[in-house]
Amino acid sequence: MSASAQRIAAIEEELARTQKNKATMSHICMLKAQLAQLRRQEIESQMKAAGGGGDGWDVKATGDARVGLIGFPSVGKSTLLTKMTGTHSESAAYEFTTLTCIPGIIRYKGAKIQLLDLPGIIEGAKDGKGRGKRVIGTARTCSLILMVLDASKPVTHKKLIEKELHGFGIRLNQSKPNVYFKRHDKGGIQLHVQLPHAPTYITPQILKSVLQEYKIHHAEITLREDCTVDELIDIIESTDKIGMMRVYIPCVYVCNMIDKISIEELDLLDRIPHYVPISAKDEWNLDGMLETMWDHMELLRIYTKPKGQIPDYNEPVVLSAKGPPTVEYFCNRIHKALMKQFKYALVWGSSAKHTPQRCGKDHTLEDEDVIQIVKKVG
Repeated sequence: MSASAQRIAAIEEELARTQKNKATMSHICMLKAQLAQLRRQEIESQMKAAGGGGDGWDVKATGDARVGLIGFPSVGKSTLLTKMTGTHSESAAYEFTTLTCIPGIIRYKGAKIQLLDLPGIIEGAKDGKGRGKRVIGTARTCSLILMVLDASKPVTHKKLIEKELHGFGIRLNQSKPNVYFKRHDKGGIQLHVQLPHAPTYITPQILKSVLQEYKIHHAEITLREDCTVDELIDIIESTDKIGMMRVYIPCVYVCNMIDKISIEELDLLDRIPHYVPISAKDEWNLDGMLETMWDHMELLRIYTKPKGQIPDYNEPVVLSAKGPPTVEYFCNRIHKALMKQFKYALVWGSSAKHTPQRCGKDHTLEDEDVIQIVKKVG
């Protein structure tokens, strides 16, 4: 075990035995900041030692969204890819059948979704065990993660995989904290609070303790939401030239092999948020899984209408609801030069106040809207 790994273990042990109260909170926050830095340094040093990537990992992103299959070995990821996309991925009764990243394509509700079958990860993946860093590194590029779990032991696997992903800067089913942070050369620590009440977790003393660990003595922080200390550390670590950028990715927990458990056990699984039960081998509830994926990806279908013609309902333009999905965003998705010729848009659908509504570039579109772009003359 390296010196940094021993230090990480020592801090984790100290955190576990330290009682949480007002007197110890500043010390706990200081330990959490130290832990985040040590974990990042450990990952960076191992990545430098490991060198570059390998075959099959630089898979070109295609389609409207990218979904990664993450899970322990032999939980049915390859079978699921084959059933969903028709792409053959080797599956067998032994572990580590898949040794590289295998892509496939799902067509659903007019959208083209790229599905990646990633090799099984093991405990310690974030530290480089079992090609774990390559697997998790590819998962960071996905717009949705499908965590495939064995239905007979889902909670155990879920916690272990979440720990591995968390250690590599992936935050599942979380939104980025609405916190502004910027370093300065002078001026001291400036804390601005834009909340209707005093912050629950962040006080000037706690903020100072955390920033001291990063040797930051001049910075401006604006709290626009009541974030925790861990979320504040994520924001600091994501800052340029400090640490690894955090990524916030939605996740669906796919409990596979439900044919091996009882109805009572299935009822217990229903308590897990963001979960869907399936049997890939028997093709049970695959449609339900697709619908859950669609809801978590927050995609919108926008249909185009050429002048004097009926709308094209076969090939929608798929936008992310996080875009934000404005008319300008739609035009740039078609072609970047389209906005130079843009005059106005005619919109039919739930976002329009009347039919059709004449809109500008800032109008926000909704799912299954119909749009016609009118260009400038001359």
